[in-house]
Amino acid sequence: MESIVALKAMEQVYASARDEEDTVRFIEAVFSFLETRVDVSERDVARIPKQGPAIAVANHPFGGIEGLALIWLLRRVRPDVKVMANFLLGRIPQLRDSFILVDPFGRPESSRANIRGLREAIRWVEEGGMLAIFPSGTVSHLHLRSLQVTDPKWSGTIARLFRHTKAPALPIFFAGCNGPLFQMLGLAHPLLRTVMLPRQMVNKRGRVIEARVGDPIPSRKLCAYSDADMVDALRDRTYLLGMRARSQAAPPRRSIRRPKVAQLEPLIEAEPTEVLTDEVRSLPAEQVLVESKEHLVCYARADQIPHLMREIGRLREYTFRGAGEGTGKALDIDAFDEYYLHLFVWSREKQEIMGAYRLGRTDEILPRHGLGGLYTQTLFRYHRELFNLMGPALEMGRSFVRPEYQRSYAGLLLLWRGIGEYVCRHPDCKTLFGPVSISNGYQVISRQLIVAYLRQVEQMHPWSRFVRPRNPFRRAKPGIRRRALTYSALEDAADIDGVSSLISHIEEDQKGVPILLKNYLKLGACPLGFNVDPDFSDVLDVLVLVDLSKTDPKLLERYMGKDGAAGFLEYHGRRGAGA
Repeated sequence: MESIVALKAMEQVYASARDEEDTVRFIEAVFSFLETRVDVSERDVARIPKQGPAIAVANHPFGGIEGLALIWLLRRVRPDVKVMANFLLGRIPQLRDSFILVDPFGRPESSRANIRGLREAIRWVEEGGMLAIFPSGTVSHLHLRSLQVTDPKWSGTIARLFRHTKAPALPIFFAGCNGPLFQMLGLAHPLLRTVMLPRQMVNKRGRVIEARVGDPIPSRKLCAYSDADMVDALRDRTYLLGMRARSQAAPPRRSIRRPKVAQLEPLIEAEPTEVLTDEVRSLPAEQVLVESKEHLVCYARADQIPHLMREIGRLREYTFRGAGEGTGKALDIDAFDEYYLHLFVWSREKQEIMGAYRLGRTDEILPRHGLGGLYTQTLFRYHRELFNLMGPALEMGRSFVRPEYQRSYAGLLLLWRGIGEYVCRHPDCKTLFGPVSISNGYQVISRQLIVAYLRQVEQMHPWSRFVRPRNPFRRAKPGIRRRALTYSALEDAADIDGVSSLISHIEEDQKGVPILLKNYLKLGACPLGFNVDPDFSDVLDVLVLVDLSKTDPKLLERYMGKDGAAGFLEYHGRRGAGA
C-alpha cells in the first residue's frame, strides 16, 4: 500500500526542504531533491504582468507539483502572488502565506470556508495582487468519452472573480499527465485519485515540468460574454498553449516535410551595384511608377533587366529562406519570370533592391500560353470559366521585402503604391489574385485556425467552385474548427486582427497572421482555395481574389492617391471617398 500511496516518500521530500523558510527557496529545495526543473522560456516569463491586478489560470495535470511550479514561476517576476489551493496544503508552513485556502471535498463546513476564500481572493486582486488558480478544482484525468486526459469542466466561480475584480487573465499551460495506474484507479473511483496524489508528487523525480505562458487577456474582452462562454474560452485558450508545448518537446507528425539544411544550395553572389544602377537608369520613364528623393518604384520585363532579374532571384531565395520557405536553389528564378512583369522598389541612397513583386497580366498570358502559362496553375487547377468571369486581371506573387527593410512598413507600402499606380494606368485590370504564403514555421494549429477563419468568417468566394488545389490542405478536425469559432467571441475574431492576436498567443515568437494576407483581406479579398506547395518548403498557399473596384475608396487612396483612386473608380462607375 505504501508503494501506491507513497506517504513516507512525501515525508522525505518535505524533510529535504524543511529548513528553508523562504517560499521560493523551499520550492527550489524540493525540486533539487526530486531532481526536477521547470522549463519555461524567457519570452514566456516576459508575458507575466510585473505589477497590477491579474489572475493566472492554469490546467491541473499532476495534482501537486505544478502548484509549486506555478508559485516559483510567478514569483520570478513579482512577490505579491497567492494561489487558491486545497486547505490541506496550509499545513506546510513555508507555503502557508502563498495560499488562499479552500475546501474541495464538499463537506458541510466547506461552503462557509470557500465563501471566505473567495472573498479573500477578490480582496487580494482588488488591492493590486496577482492570484493564481486551477479552475478545474481537481486533477486532470482520463475521460472515457474522448479517451483524452484533460481537466474536468472548469468551475464557473472564476467568472465571478473576473467580473468582480476587472483583472486581466493570464493563461498558463503545464504539459504532461499522470501515468496509466493513476488513470485506471481514478476510473474505478474518483477518491482513489486523491489517495494517489502523494505518489504523483514523488514519481516526478528527474522530470522536466514544461510551462507555457500566454498573452494576458484584457478584462473588457472577458466581461463582454456570458459566464459559461468566458470559462470555456479561457479553458480552450489555455489548452491551445499545449500545442506549442508539444511542438517544442517533440515535433508533431505532419504530412508535410521541411527541406533539410544539407539540401540548400549556396546563394549566388550579389550582382555588382554599378551594373544594377545602370539597368535601373536605362528603363523608360513610363516604367517608373513612383519616384521620390529616396526611392524609385519601377516595373520591367526580364529581358530589360537581366542583372536586376538575377538579383531579384537571389533576394527572393534569401528572404524566403529566412521565413522557413524557399526553393533550396541558388536563386529563385523560374520559367514564368521570362514573360511576367517585375515590379521592384529601388533605394537610391543604398543603390539596392528593397523588395519586389511579380505580376502576370491574364489578358496577355492566356492568349499566348493558355492556362498553363499562369504560375498559380502549378498550385491550383482552374476552369476556364473563372477567367471569363474575372476579365483582365493581375496574378500577384513572389513578393518579398528583404530582411533589412522589414523592421518598417515602408518597403511593403512602396510596393503597394507601385501596384496602385500600375492599376491606375491600366484600370481595366481591376482584379488581383494570387497565393499568399503561410510558412511551415507556423504551428499546425495556427495554420488550421487561419483556414477555419477564412472558410467560415470571411467565407469562400463564389467563384471558388472553378478552383481545385493540387495538394489540398488537410482540413481541421471538427474540434479545432469549433474552437476557432469559440475564440471569435473572446478575441473579437470577426476580423483578421482578432485572429492575428489569437495566433500570436499560440506562436512562441508571437508572430500573428502574415501581414500580406491581412492587407489583402482589408482590401476586400476572398479566398478561392488552399494548397500546400511541396516544392516551396511546404508552405500553405491561400489563393485570394480582390476586385479593387469594390474596395473602400479611402483604402484605395492610400495606394493610388486621391486623384488616382477617383479616376479609377470613375472608370468603373463609382465615386471616390470625397464625392
